[in-house]
Amino acid sequence: MPDVTIREDDLSGAAIQALVALHLGGMHAHSPADKVHALPLDALRAPDVRFYSAWVGGYLAGMGALKALAPDHGELKSMRVAPAWLGQGVGKAILAHLLDQARARGMARVSLETGSGPAFEPALALYRAHGFVPCAAFADYVVDDFSQCLTLAL
Repeated sequence: MPDVTIREDDLSGAAIQALVALHLGGMHAHSPADKVHALPLDALRAPDVRFYSAWVGGYLAGMGALKALAPDHGELKSMRVAPAWLGQGVGKAILAHLLDQARARGMARVSLETGSGPAFEPALALYRAHGFVPCAAFADYVVDDFSQCLTLAL
């Protein structure tokens, strides 16, 4: 696994903006229009969201965000690995960092909503490998034949 550095990011750089755009494009390409819950740049800058970028050397390798739903409950948002870094452990490093941040903030649980189908299987495998299990819908999500929710007790 490469040496990954993860830092809080203000989303002002061109590289991170391009990765957010790639993420949004992918979500629109692989999800029904009414099931795209990926956050655009402005929403990722909201006070209840902490956004992080992952770097290997001087190269942007991935991103992820932690949204506070309640003092004890966080939501993972915008997890994405840059295409050049897929399969090299960057997603695992981002997930570990987000879980550490949630614990440091006193959260007892972290949840996420994601889709179904081949495009989502790599992320689902990562989440399952780290102990995430299916859960009932939370926030404004609806679990159906496409959307699914997962949670992890910390």
